[in-house]
Amino acid sequence: MKQLTPLGGFIYTYAYHPDEKDLCQLEMRAFFAKDTEEKIIKSTRGIDPSRSPFIKERIEVLFEGAELADILKQAAEVDMESYTFKVIFPKINGLALGDKVEYAEKREIERQIGFVITGKADVHNPDVTFGLIPFEDRWYFGKYLQSESVWFKHQRKPREYSTALSTRVARAIANIAVPDPAGVKAIDPCCGIGTVLVEALSMGIDIVGRDINPLVVDGSRENIAHFGLSGTVDLGAIADIKQQYDVAIIDMPYNLYTHATLVEQQEILKHALPFTEKLLVVTIDPIDYMIEDAGFTITDRCIAKKALFLREILVCERTDKSSLSVAELQEA
Repeated sequence: MKQLTPLGGFIYTYAYHPDEKDLCQLEMRAFFAKDTEEKIIKSTRGIDPSRSPFIKERIEVLFEGAELADILKQAAEVDMESYTFKVIFPKINGLALGDKVEYAEKREIERQIGFVITGKADVHNPDVTFGLIPFEDRWYFGKYLQSESVWFKHQRKPREYSTALSTRVARAIANIAVPDPAGVKAIDPCCGIGTVLVEALSMGIDIVGRDINPLVVDGSRENIAHFGLSGTVDLGAIADIKQQYDVAIIDMPYNLYTHATLVEQQEILKHALPFTEKLLVVTIDPIDYMIEDAGFTITDRCIAKKALFLREILVCERTDKSSLSVAELQEA
């Protein structure tokens, strides 16, 4: 197959429940530094669509045009040689009115593009799948990749908590905390049953877990091993952490076995300051004042809904003490 050179852009399509909109948009901002009201976004950043619980598909743009005729002209120069292919016109619910195309027209456009490409079409098991999308009054054509719902496979764990984060929410939280895993060391110092750890480890994020409850530490280790993942979960208090991390994820303890008082929550946040510059907090209580008192500033936030149950997700950065060393922070 003749080498096709991408233009350097990617288009992602999304699917989410209305209750998940705020969480999805926070994940968008973490990945792309912007969000959208539509269920489609264009970016120069390439993300594996299976990382997100909300991304449906990704098209790596090979060429674009103002009119469909421009796409047909460029597609006519594609020679698949011995490789088979198919063309998909994805169904997108969030397109602007001017970009909407009816079903029958989509199928006809797929046929037209498939006809001009040199090669053998295979709708069932192609070597390469191409996608076509109209977006903001332009047409985009490129390599198509469908998301795999990895988080869904993690729903059935050997060890569960009724109040634990859903795997879908946990996966989004891991992405918000660590949008680019390269060179990032993360910790979940109140990891509970390990829902966030499983999602993070399955995406190749370098993360370790910790908890003061020996029962949940054992459960977290069992859950990680159950999915064939490898990760460290230590038994110990957050106050005893000595190593430095780039980011910490703290789902504030609130269930029957590990409920933390307001004073204890404040202590958890203060103990996080010496070992991380970035903090993602999940809370059911309003704790903005605690974040500030602990030495962090909230840089972004959202509400994650599940029926009538609300969690607030706070993205925080170390503030006034950011220039101090770890030892100095521990003494402060």
